[in-house]
Amino acid sequence: MDPQFHCVVRVKRGLTRKYSIYMLYHMTTEKLKQLENEIQRIKKELSGLGPMRPGTLSLQYKAPAEKKGPYYQLSYTHKMKSRTQYVRPEWADDIRGQIEVYKRFRKLIEEWIDLSIEYSQTRIKQAKETERGGT
Repeated sequence: MDPQFHCVVRVKRGLTRKYSIYMLYHMTTEKLKQLENEIQRIKKELSGLGPMRPGTLSLQYKAPAEKKGPYYQLSYTHKMKSRTQYVRPEWADDIRGQIEVYKRFRKLIEEWIDLSIEYSQTRIKQAKETERGGT
Protein backbone atom coordinates (compact mmCIF):
# COMPACT_ATOMS: atom_id res chain seq x y z
CA MET A 1 0.00 0.00 0.00
CA ASP A 2 1.14 3.53 -0.73
CA PRO A 3 2.96 5.05 2.31
CA GLN A 4 0.83 8.19 2.23
CA PHE A 5 -2.14 6.07 3.35
CA HIS A 6 -0.43 4.88 6.49
CA CYS A 7 -0.13 6.60 9.80
CA VAL A 8 2.03 5.74 12.79
CA VAL A 9 0.28 6.05 16.12
CA ARG A 10 2.13 6.06 19.43
CA VAL A 11 0.49 3.54 21.73
CA LYS A 12 2.51 3.99 24.95
CA ARG A 13 6.08 4.35 26.16
CA GLY A 14 7.64 4.62 22.75
CA LEU A 15 5.70 1.72 21.22
CA THR A 16 4.12 2.54 17.91
CA ARG A 17 1.63 0.87 15.61
CA LYS A 18 1.12 1.39 11.92
CA TYR A 19 -2.49 1.90 10.86
CA SER A 20 -3.96 2.67 7.51
CA ILE A 21 -5.89 5.94 7.31
CA TYR A 22 -8.96 3.85 6.49
CA MET A 23 -8.54 1.87 9.73
CA LEU A 24 -8.17 5.05 11.77
CA TYR A 25 -11.17 6.59 10.05
CA HIS A 26 -13.22 3.45 10.67
CA MET A 27 -12.15 3.28 14.34
CA THR A 28 -13.12 6.90 14.95
CA THR A 29 -16.38 6.48 13.00
CA GLU A 30 -17.32 3.56 15.27
CA LYS A 31 -16.40 5.65 18.31
CA LEU A 32 -18.61 8.48 17.02
CA LYS A 33 -21.52 6.07 16.59
CA GLN A 34 -21.06 4.80 20.16
CA LEU A 35 -21.02 8.36 21.49
CA GLU A 36 -24.12 9.28 19.47
CA ASN A 37 -25.95 6.24 20.86
CA GLU A 38 -25.03 7.17 24.42
CA ILE A 39 -26.21 10.74 23.88
CA GLN A 40 -29.51 9.46 22.46
CA ARG A 41 -29.93 7.19 25.51
CA ILE A 42 -29.44 10.18 27.81
CA LYS A 43 -31.90 12.32 25.84
CA LYS A 44 -34.50 9.57 26.06
CA GLU A 45 -34.01 9.20 29.80
CA LEU A 46 -34.20 12.97 30.28
CA SER A 47 -37.50 13.13 28.42
CA GLY A 48 -38.98 10.60 30.83
CA LEU A 49 -38.08 12.43 34.01
CA GLY A 50 -40.97 13.75 36.06
CA PRO A 51 -41.32 16.71 38.39
CA MET A 52 -38.09 17.84 39.99
CA ARG A 53 -36.69 20.45 42.26
CA PRO A 54 -33.29 21.26 43.69
CA GLY A 55 -32.55 21.28 47.35
CA THR A 56 -32.14 19.43 50.58
CA LEU A 57 -34.99 18.33 52.79
CA SER A 58 -34.18 18.13 56.47
CA LEU A 59 -36.12 17.40 59.62
CA GLN A 60 -35.87 20.26 62.12
CA TYR A 61 -37.23 20.70 65.63
CA LYS A 62 -38.70 23.74 67.37
CA ALA A 63 -37.04 22.48 70.55
CA PRO A 64 -33.98 20.56 69.33
CA ALA A 65 -32.74 19.56 72.78
CA GLU A 66 -35.99 17.74 73.56
CA LYS A 67 -36.65 16.83 69.90
CA LYS A 68 -40.11 18.38 70.13
CA GLY A 69 -42.08 20.15 67.43
CA PRO A 70 -40.69 18.43 64.32
CA TYR A 71 -41.07 20.06 60.93
CA TYR A 72 -39.52 19.66 57.47
CA GLN A 73 -37.43 22.36 55.90
CA LEU A 74 -36.46 22.54 52.22
CA SER A 75 -33.34 24.57 51.44
CA TYR A 76 -32.13 25.34 47.93
CA THR A 77 -30.48 27.93 45.73
CA HIS A 78 -32.07 29.04 42.48
CA LYS A 79 -30.91 31.88 40.24
CA MET A 80 -28.14 32.63 42.73
CA LYS A 81 -30.65 33.22 45.52
CA SER A 82 -30.84 31.01 48.59
CA ARG A 83 -34.32 29.99 49.69
CA THR A 84 -35.89 28.05 52.54
CA GLN A 85 -39.41 26.66 52.62
CA TYR A 86 -41.37 24.73 55.18
CA VAL A 87 -42.87 21.46 54.00
CA ARG A 88 -45.86 19.68 55.49
CA PRO A 89 -45.10 16.14 56.66
CA GLU A 90 -47.55 14.64 54.15
CA TRP A 91 -45.54 16.25 51.29
CA ALA A 92 -42.08 15.16 52.53
CA ASP A 93 -41.91 11.90 50.52
CA ASP A 94 -43.08 13.64 47.34
CA ILE A 95 -40.47 16.38 47.76
CA ARG A 96 -37.74 13.79 48.44
CA GLY A 97 -38.69 12.09 45.17
CA GLN A 98 -38.51 15.39 43.27
CA ILE A 99 -35.08 16.08 44.75
CA GLU A 100 -33.88 12.63 43.60
CA VAL A 101 -35.20 13.29 40.09
CA TYR A 102 -33.31 16.61 40.07
CA LYS A 103 -30.08 14.86 41.12
CA ARG A 104 -30.56 12.33 38.31
CA PHE A 105 -31.23 15.20 35.88
CA ARG A 106 -27.96 16.91 36.87
CA LYS A 107 -26.00 13.67 36.55
CA LEU A 108 -27.42 13.00 33.08
CA ILE A 109 -26.61 16.55 31.95
CA GLU A 110 -23.01 16.15 33.14
CA GLU A 111 -22.74 12.84 31.24
CA TRP A 112 -24.19 14.49 28.11
CA ILE A 113 -21.65 17.32 28.31
CA ASP A 114 -18.76 14.86 28.79
CA LEU A 115 -19.92 12.78 25.81
CA SER A 116 -20.40 15.89 23.66
CA ILE A 117 -16.86 17.06 24.39
CA GLU A 118 -15.50 13.61 23.56
CA TYR A 119 -17.60 13.53 20.38
CA SER A 120 -16.25 16.90 19.27
CA GLN A 121 -12.65 15.90 20.00
CA THR A 122 -13.08 12.63 18.12
CA ARG A 123 -14.48 14.41 15.06
CA ILE A 124 -11.56 16.86 15.07
CA LYS A 125 -9.10 13.98 15.40
CA GLN A 126 -10.82 12.15 12.54
CA ALA A 127 -10.63 15.23 10.32
CA LYS A 128 -6.92 15.70 11.10
CA GLU A 129 -6.14 12.06 10.32
CA THR A 130 -8.10 12.26 7.07
CA GLU A 131 -6.19 15.42 6.07
CA ARG A 132 -2.85 13.71 6.78
CA GLY A 133 -3.82 10.74 4.63
CA GLY A 134 -4.82 12.90 1.67
CA THR A 135 -1.57 14.80 1.45
